[in-house]
Amino acid sequence: MRREQYRMDRARALALLQRAPVVHLATTTPDGAPVLKTVHGVVVDDALCFHGAPAGEKSESLGRAAVLGAEEIVAEIPSYFVDPERACPATTYYESVQVHGVLEEVTDLDAKARVLGALMSRFQPEGGHVPITADHPMYKSAVKGILIVRVSLERLDGKGKLGQNRKPEELALILLRLWERGTPADLAAIERVREANPSVPPPAFLAAPDGVQLHMCRLTAADAARAADLLEGAYWNAGVSRETIERSHLGATVWVGARDQRGRLIASARANSDGAKHAWIYDVIVDPEWRGRGLARAVLRLLLAHPAIRHVRNVRLGTRDAQRLYQGLGFVVEAPRPHGWDLLLSR
Repeated sequence: MRREQYRMDRARALALLQRAPVVHLATTTPDGAPVLKTVHGVVVDDALCFHGAPAGEKSESLGRAAVLGAEEIVAEIPSYFVDPERACPATTYYESVQVHGVLEEVTDLDAKARVLGALMSRFQPEGGHVPITADHPMYKSAVKGILIVRVSLERLDGKGKLGQNRKPEELALILLRLWERGTPADLAAIERVREANPSVPPPAFLAAPDGVQLHMCRLTAADAARAADLLEGAYWNAGVSRETIERSHLGATVWVGARDQRGRLIASARANSDGAKHAWIYDVIVDPEWRGRGLARAVLRLLLAHPAIRHVRNVRLGTRDAQRLYQGLGFVVEAPRPHGWDLLLSR
């Protein structure tokens, strides 16, 4: 790799390879003709494996050197993000991975069945089929007849071009421009660029109390579970199952949160929005150990500035004990409740 600053560690490269929807295979036939294929690959027994017909270019290329690669586009960076005149700064941020090795046929029937089972788990995770084994009457002949190819992961390389060559002030400007453009891909890109450049101070829109890092991407299932932990016992979720709380977070239009220095989720808020007329904020929560430090306000400011919320005319929420916090952010009482208030922020 020409620039070592772009090199990814093995764990990150392997994770990219494992989630890639397809892998590109480049090799040659015995007479030297180039072969370029797109395959579904899975990692089994420290090798990248794929299947094919017992006759054809894949089988003809067995024993030959090959390169397999996958990539993810993180963000397109227009030139005007950093320079108002020159076209040269236009670039693409991406992550890629390559495996160099030799195409080897898997002949052990149990190993072949494991690869086929891994392919089904990867691309049909919902199940709905009889598990594949080498001796099952339904699969015995298919397992025997199919071609399974492996390439050792001994030479696994990953590259992440995510602004590591930029000065801190340039990268801060790029993060701001991504935030302003505000597509879902841009928000994910902000997270990945920050992760690749940990020494760059957080941009102003992600300002947070000391020891805290704000996030605004779609949360993971693990984050949803942790949010449910934080929300356990909250009065507004009385009688609501934990499963429902988790699903409501995973289905929300917008989620923002905060993590401590260990990466533990310590604050969370979500909203549903049509992007123009109406939005509702729900489940604003802060870990009790972190309350009183301005974290709720920081999370709410980020939520209100989120691209899916920032241009909405009317933002609503309900509370019975935090109206002062919300009124400090511009909300007014829209209607009293028997045990609280409905608040409205109009723009």
